[in-house]
Amino acid sequence: MTALRSLRLKKNADRRLKAGHLWLYSNEIDIQAMPLKDFAPGEQAQVEAANGKALGVAYVNAHSLICARLVSRDPAMQLDRSLLVHRLNQALALRQRMFDKPFYRLVHGEGDLLPGLIIDRFGDVLVVQLNTAGMEAQLEPLLDALDKVVSPSAVVLRNDTSGRRQEGLESQIEVVKGTLPEAVELEENGVRFVAPVLDGQKTGWFYDHRVNRAWLNQHVAGKRVLDLFSYVGGWGVQAAASGASEVLCVDASAPALERVADNAALNGLHEQVAVGEGDAFEAMAALKADGEQFDVVILDPPAFIKKRKDTTAGERAYGKLNREAMRLLGRDGLLLSASCSMHLAPERLVDTVRGAARHQDRHAQILFQGHQGPDHPVHPAIPETAYLKALGVRVFRD
Repeated sequence: MTALRSLRLKKNADRRLKAGHLWLYSNEIDIQAMPLKDFAPGEQAQVEAANGKALGVAYVNAHSLICARLVSRDPAMQLDRSLLVHRLNQALALRQRMFDKPFYRLVHGEGDLLPGLIIDRFGDVLVVQLNTAGMEAQLEPLLDALDKVVSPSAVVLRNDTSGRRQEGLESQIEVVKGTLPEAVELEENGVRFVAPVLDGQKTGWFYDHRVNRAWLNQHVAGKRVLDLFSYVGGWGVQAAASGASEVLCVDASAPALERVADNAALNGLHEQVAVGEGDAFEAMAALKADGEQFDVVILDPPAFIKKRKDTTAGERAYGKLNREAMRLLGRDGLLLSASCSMHLAPERLVDTVRGAARHQDRHAQILFQGHQGPDHPVHPAIPETAYLKALGVRVFRD
């Protein structure tokens, strides 16, 4: 085992670590004792309190806002193949307890004590995101560990995230093991999909809304449904499979809509599912002008608040989106309003829905409050790991 250099913290800078957090910021480091710039990006270090007490092992990147991320509280346990196998087995045990089929997020970064690592599982195919220099340095041990724990037939690296740019890493998409099947399939809530793992958004699929979709599926039978920001049809195709009489999926991406049609056909639902290409706001205006109304409207937009400085503009966008969606609901309709913006607090989404209903002179009743599924575990000391919100709202008139 390689001897590690020490990363000494300033006085009292160990409080968050002791409370369970995994991150360190550059202003918490005693750079007189060991300058951050002396560490190579991704190098592991033994973290020490100001009094010299060992607190664990972290990997370091002086170029990142989060300059170090803890991987073990045992100062003798470095991030290597052995620890990766242990953490992967812990993560797999949770998923096998929660799900009866191998379609889920296998590793959710800090939530699974593997900061900087995301792995989504599509049966025997794994899609991996290495979002930090520390995880990038572990690629070969990680592939060995995955072979031991999961034995995948193919592994895809989707190293094209914004987080990699912040870490000073290059963007790349590559199949690093095996050969991808012609179609990478998954099943969610009993419905089959093909995930575009090479050229789709993120890893190709969003498992985080599984539980929220399952709730909505109970309330769409016989209903006319509008799915905005539909991507490849996760919400809309499941609604059709759950008995919706008609579903319109709207997205700005033509390739995504082609996959909506394919996924509908895969489940024998092509007659119930229609698609419309365009900007969501423009599409809603056109539908309203045509006198269209829906029983259910689904809003699952991309993050409107990517950074804290975007909060004001982002909240305005969420407000407008929810107001316009409610204009398309019939007299007694159901709105599923979601946000994946970590910087939007759950109570602010409630405020947004309340304000939108009052703007339309309607009543709102919150029937359901959802968040990310159990394969996206929240680290209780890291609020940033709880990012997803979903509200099921009855919107009606007197």
